[in-house]
Amino acid sequence: MVDLLLPSPLLGPVTWTPVARLLGARVADPSGATRPERVLAAYERAAEGLDDVVLVPHSNAGLYAPLLAERLGAVATVYVDAALPGSGGSVPLAPPAFLEFVSGLVRDDGLLPPWTGWWDAADLDGLFPDAATRAAVEAEQPRLPLSYFTARLPVPAGWAERPSAYLAFGDTYAEEVAAATGRGWPVTAIPGRHLHQLVAPGEVAATITSLVERAGGR
Repeated sequence: MVDLLLPSPLLGPVTWTPVARLLGARVADPSGATRPERVLAAYERAAEGLDDVVLVPHSNAGLYAPLLAERLGAVATVYVDAALPGSGGSVPLAPPAFLEFVSGLVRDDGLLPPWTGWWDAADLDGLFPDAATRAAVEAEQPRLPLSYFTARLPVPAGWAERPSAYLAFGDTYAEEVAAATGRGWPVTAIPGRHLHQLVAPGEVAATITSLVERAGGR
């Protein structure tokens, strides 16, 4: 059984590197993918040759996980501070309020700035453990077109009935935590910011392992 860590398409694989070392996991690399179908293809390529996969999506990658879990026959999914789809047949890659926010960020060339450029300096305080880590993350950030966020992904019927768990950092994804709890998934919250896996990789790795066990994936 191998964990496949899925970084957000807005960031990059380095966001999972410290945890991957501790778990002996594989990290997908969606670099260069600016359309959902190409992101999904990158995630699928990362799973080649793996059996009994445990998916661990972070942030926006959570919207891809149900379809990916069905295609790969994943034994469990641990969503880490991640978006969740609803019960409909498809999900937008940005809900209306968030789409309005990112629409206001588009530059003259039609692309959004890199993800860390979306926020004020105060919003980034405590997000990274050190300057070197921040530089490594920022070096991988893509500039996505607005069309990425207006696209929709298919959502398989019954996806939430597959073995799943949720790990939250703080309360940014409070609605997702409530949804996971309501579905009876194992849920754990660790105080921290959205990239807490970079700040406390040991704690995050251990919690993921525990959640997989609680979800019945091991």
